[in-house]
Amino acid sequence: MASSYCCSRLLLQSQSWRLMLRFSPFLATSPPSSSLSFSSNCHVSSSAQLTTLQQQQQPLPRSSQLVALEYADLNLSHNLDLGHVRIRQHVNPLSSSLSVPAQVPEWNHAFADPTLPLMVDIGCGNLNLNDNLFDAFCVSVKDWDRSCSGRFLMWLAKRTPKERNFLGLEIRQKIVKRAESWAKDLALDNVHFLFANATISFKQLVESYPGPLALVSILCPDPHFKKRHHKRRVLQKPLVDAIVDNLMPGGQVFTQSDVFEMALDMRNQFDEVETLKHIEVLNPSMLCDSEGWLLGNPMGIRTEREIHAEHEGAKIYRRLYQKPCPCQT
Repeated sequence: MASSYCCSRLLLQSQSWRLMLRFSPFLATSPPSSSLSFSSNCHVSSSAQLTTLQQQQQPLPRSSQLVALEYADLNLSHNLDLGHVRIRQHVNPLSSSLSVPAQVPEWNHAFADPTLPLMVDIGCGNLNLNDNLFDAFCVSVKDWDRSCSGRFLMWLAKRTPKERNFLGLEIRQKIVKRAESWAKDLALDNVHFLFANATISFKQLVESYPGPLALVSILCPDPHFKKRHHKRRVLQKPLVDAIVDNLMPGGQVFTQSDVFEMALDMRNQFDEVETLKHIEVLNPSMLCDSEGWLLGNPMGIRTEREIHAEHEGAKIYRRLYQKPCPCQT
């Protein structure tokens, strides 16, 4: 059994790494530009690898193990002196304690070069599970502790050290504390994590940043299913306006969710913005299904939530918008 599991692990790690090298737009050899343009090649999920393991009658790994494999290249330490980190799954962003705007950091302290194009990931913990998915994923509290991490941004930052900066905004402070420790452990000087309520703090943060805003991602945000709680959703009109107003020409907005209602809500809000175009209008090679959802992940790496949802057979609903350059209008 042990040898069988090791074979599964090595097979998945090898295949996953080859896919990343092939499809990641952040590993392109072309000269760096001020825009975070995506490749038409998208990241392929691990479903093919899992099918191979099933055919070989090898035990399937848990989704938490798939996360560890996908991010194995970071080689993160889980022995940082932070004590036991228990993360709250849901947070009320309307609480009085989260109504104060985050303090703008000293950008030259946050980044080695604060003039580089910036990607902002809103809700960089990005693991919001319904009860069934939560039980399936969190086989142990330790799995849950390690699942919300900011590893997505660290993976991107490690591959573009002199080209782009990455800012993760997260409403759960413990996630920020650990992510910052990991980034320091990796000696990454182009990624920074900030404890902030993005709905309140995004505008002042990006307006104070010295460089251009090239990409904003909102990936699997808390859907707050109850209608009376929809006002708690992170994407409200003021945030949409702040994103669009500060996005550079050629800049992009990437949204995704495995909850159709949440994905549709984000889509409806950005579809109404006249200055944004969905990517297939500007780049027909970015393939979509018949309903306009991207067929693959253009980032070159999946988030932890995304890995788990696909492991459970869920569909991921993705949209990619771009503010056209003058030459595209």
